[in-house]
Amino acid sequence: MIGIGDPGPLGRILIRGEAGHDTVPELYPEYGEPVIDKPGTGAFTYTDFDLLLRVKGVKNLIPCGVTTDVCVHSRMREATDRGYDCSLVKDACAATSPELHEFAIMSTTAEGGVLGVVSLAQYVIEGIEHGLEAEIIVG
Repeated sequence: MIGIGDPGPLGRILIRGEAGHDTVPELYPEYGEPVIDKPGTGAFTYTDFDLLLRVKGVKNLIPCGVTTDVCVHSRMREATDRGYDCSLVKDACAATSPELHEFAIMSTTAEGGVLGVVSLAQYVIEGIEHGLEAEIIVG
C-alpha cells in the first residue's frame, strides 16, 4: 500500500513542494478564484474556509479529491459539524487502496447519512448543466 510521503511518479506523495502536491492543470484556479491552503487533513482548521463559504451563502458542499478516507472525510466531518450538507462524489475521489476508499464511502452514509450522501460525477455534472449553482473552491 502506498501512503502519504512515499515516493511516487511526481515525487513524494501529497508532500508540499513536490510536483504531485499541486492542483492538476485542468482544475487550476483562474485569477481571483479562492484557494484554501490547508495545513492539515481538514479544510476548516486554521483556514478561512468557513468564513468564505458563509459570506457566499454556501450551504451544500460536494467534496472530492484525495484521499477519500483521510482528507476528504476530514473535510466532510468538519463541514457537517458546522451545519453544511455534503454530497460525496464517489468517482471523483481516491484512496491509497480500494478497501479504504470503499470504507470511506460506506461510512459516509452510516447511521442514516450522518456525514451526507454519496453521488456520482455524472449526476453532479447533469445538475450543474440544468441550473444547479456551483462554485469550485480548490482546497
